[in-house]
Amino acid sequence: MNVLIVHAHPEPHSFSAAMRDVAVDELSRAGHAVTVSDLYAMGFDPVAKAEDFLQRHEPDYLVYALEQRHAYENGTLAPDIAAEVEKVKACDLLLLNFPLYWFSVPAILKGWIDRILLSGLTYGGRRFYDRGGLVGKQGMIAVTLGARPHMFGPGAVHGEIETMLRPLLRGTLYYVGLRVLPPFFAYHIPYITHDARQHTLEQYRHHLRTLPEMPALAFPSLDDFDDRMQPKNTTGDDDGVCCVTFYLPLPWPVLRS
Repeated sequence: MNVLIVHAHPEPHSFSAAMRDVAVDELSRAGHAVTVSDLYAMGFDPVAKAEDFLQRHEPDYLVYALEQRHAYENGTLAPDIAAEVEKVKACDLLLLNFPLYWFSVPAILKGWIDRILLSGLTYGGRRFYDRGGLVGKQGMIAVTLGARPHMFGPGAVHGEIETMLRPLLRGTLYYVGLRVLPPFFAYHIPYITHDARQHTLEQYRHHLRTLPEMPALAFPSLDDFDDRMQPKNTTGDDDGVCCVTFYLPLPWPVLRS
């Protein structure tokens, strides 16, 4: 299969870079074709802007998602976007490799997501989740962080890490149709010994070797919802009133790695 690794760490000699190299080596040994987009090394621009489109559908008012569709359909994407889009289209597995920043991805990776996972190509209208534009491909994340394993989980100080990363796992990877594989987390990296780091890399190798047998993360199927996106197993009509729940961030960040 074709693998695209999107790597987002500013330090070329970081542990995150070592994980990238392990992934390239292990997946290549398994016979896969591996491409790497090293965002910092590329000088990737994460800022979504009007200049991303060589020709505008609506020059007087920027609706970014609509301009993405128009530019993709008409071949007028900026060259840096078009190049990354072709990599995504060619890959069978999209692997995002990054350190955890503020319970999320680094800004440069968020910008890659915003600019490259195009409206129209990867999602749009009712084309999301298991009907998204990238159905048939797989996605995975490999994450380094400073916190210890016991700091995550039910009742733990930071809560469950899968819940923390739901906007990425469900709201991004699964949203565009990817079959999302179990993540790999490298914990407490800035503070552990060299031997412990080597052990973590070996654990990552094992994780990569077992990818073909891994079950995907479970997310809802649109088949379980009606045309109004209400669950099919509910009865009766709603009154048009919806509830919005606001989740406040915890007052402390996870240490960066």
